[in-house]
Amino acid sequence: MTPLLALLITAIYALCMIIFGIGFNRIPTFKTKQTKTKTRFSILIPFRNEEKNLPQMLSAIAALNYPEEAFEALFINDASTDHSVKIIENFSANSSLDVKILETERVSVAPKKDALTTGVKHAKNPWILTTDADCIVPELWLTYFDSYIQENNPNVICGPVKYLQKNTFLSRFQEFELLSLMSITLGAFGLKTPFMCNGANLGFKKSLFLQINGYRNNNHIASGDDVFLLESALSISKTKVHVLKSDAAAVSTSPEKTWHNIVQQRIRWASKAASTKSSINKIVGLVVLLMNVLLVCLTPLVLTQKINLFFALGIFAVKLILDYRIITKSAVLFNSKIQTHTYLISGILYPFFSTFIAAYSFFMPYKWKDRRFFK
Repeated sequence: MTPLLALLITAIYALCMIIFGIGFNRIPTFKTKQTKTKTRFSILIPFRNEEKNLPQMLSAIAALNYPEEAFEALFINDASTDHSVKIIENFSANSSLDVKILETERVSVAPKKDALTTGVKHAKNPWILTTDADCIVPELWLTYFDSYIQENNPNVICGPVKYLQKNTFLSRFQEFELLSLMSITLGAFGLKTPFMCNGANLGFKKSLFLQINGYRNNNHIASGDDVFLLESALSISKTKVHVLKSDAAAVSTSPEKTWHNIVQQRIRWASKAASTKSSINKIVGLVVLLMNVLLVCLTPLVLTQKINLFFALGIFAVKLILDYRIITKSAVLFNSKIQTHTYLISGILYPFFSTFIAAYSFFMPYKWKDRRFFK
């Protein structure tokens, strides 16, 4: 690799991050207005062996500040072998909320897509909200979605997701990545070229799901329920796919506790990249990958004297500064604090981690919910 090629990759990466930053600023932070609630929601929560996480999710559902008659919570069981079902049954028996347990109707190699399809089939309300059993939904979650729907009449709403802050390096490392992804997601919407969303906080009309035949065109891919639904919705109407930029509507989830789990999760995320139809998704993914590969290559290039040490440090510094600026945008939105020293260590390690995941995902299967999946 020549210095000129290294400069070119860095320049393209810098341009992408700057443009996404501009797009992020174009999306106004949404503030709900005091209006009469109108929207009825069906909340879909697929679960498999989530007995440790369900109590906090159920508590969050119970604490929702929204008329009880205007929403239902459908928990879709994906062959759990622990006490998950019993926990939900006990909650339902002692609550006035409309809570049901459904059994996933398996029709494909994609368990979560089958679970969500089952949920939509049995949902009684016109708007669907999806989240995960290991998440915590905010008190005003439905209020913000309802207000946004009344003001904008969208088909799809992509909501924000954040990590519960924990003071460990492993959790901070994951948080930086998610903050970056959220900034790019919002930035892409601001540029009117959306290509990412997160199924942990996603809303859509039931009628739209039926119109696009759900996940019928991508049921052969285990992951990607959120991105593929987004792509299908965009093919129907780009102007009807929106993003909700608000900390009050952000769903929180816990970071993975081990490096092994992080690797498996990231491989699962990467496995859907090759099947996406979005050109912008593929281009941005390639640019980010090339930048990370470049940083991994800097050490051998310096050792073989093909690149000057100060030149290499300059490229690394540019990457760290650009990433810090894009991460800070979502950090401010979510009132998250960035520890500079932790960020610097993460920034140095991340290119190696990202390159490893990219290479590994091309050849190896991944494990999710005690099941092994192949690309």
